[in-house]
Amino acid sequence: MSHAWMPKAPCGDACLTTGEPTVGRVRQAFRMFSAVGVVLLTLPVSPAFVLLRGRARIRFVRLIFSALLRAFGVRLVVNGDRDFPDAGRGALVVNNHISWLDIVAVNAVRPMRALAKSEIASWPVLGGLVARGGSIFLDREKLSTLPGTMAELAEALRGGALVNVTPEGTTWCGLASGKFTTATFQAAIDGGVPVRPIALRYRLADGRETSRPAFIGPESLIASLRRVAALRGLVLEVYVCPEIAPGRAADRRELAELAESAVHAALGTVRIPSQSRRRTPAPLPLPPAPAAPLAPH
Repeated sequence: MSHAWMPKAPCGDACLTTGEPTVGRVRQAFRMFSAVGVVLLTLPVSPAFVLLRGRARIRFVRLIFSALLRAFGVRLVVNGDRDFPDAGRGALVVNNHISWLDIVAVNAVRPMRALAKSEIASWPVLGGLVARGGSIFLDREKLSTLPGTMAELAEALRGGALVNVTPEGTTWCGLASGKFTTATFQAAIDGGVPVRPIALRYRLADGRETSRPAFIGPESLIASLRRVAALRGLVLEVYVCPEIAPGRAADRRELAELAESAVHAALGTVRIPSQSRRRTPAPLPLPPAPAAPLAPH
């Protein structure tokens, strides 16, 4: 049973943009079969995957997730440094959350582990890939499991892992977004690692922003997969922002605000971090003005 703190976005079908160009039904079916084929082709080589290390492992995983994007007809555009910290230096990688495609794009840019909701493990096409990538699964319906999951996340970061987290807690349409929650940022502080914000935007070939790839409301994953497969000229823009060094923020709330503001700045929807937690000294009182001389009688 869900609880009162379960993250919920107000986005629904009414948030979906209209008028996007689409491909025919045959092309849609081909894309769906191609995506399934990419996953099936990785199964025979997955035992060998664990033997790969360093750059070879990164190239292999990039190849899989890039092929999955191409199968759905998605063009990936990366802005910024895609070769941020190698294995051995942990970092919490956070991004705005719009679609199931987000995790595909992030791993096509830089393969990493993920903090994922437990339901994803059972998803078709994507679930197996996410599980094999060493994901840490979070049961969002049981608050009692949160401290243990955050401790596991901090330990992974401390051990040198890159871990992808979506701090909004749920998907939004992209035209609207949610606040970054703070719990996972405490794991970055406890692990002594930097935070790397990444901003995602979905647009069409003509530059128009689209919310059609969003995974929102009560819809099934299959319905969302079909909607993405139908789009013509979908472009997924990724902005890799500068990292936020350990110790830059006073606490997890300020760290979350810095990361959220970096994402909005990259997307051009600037959100200024709250300054309420920073105390500035009160201005010194001005000296009293000298008394005016008495006028002569």
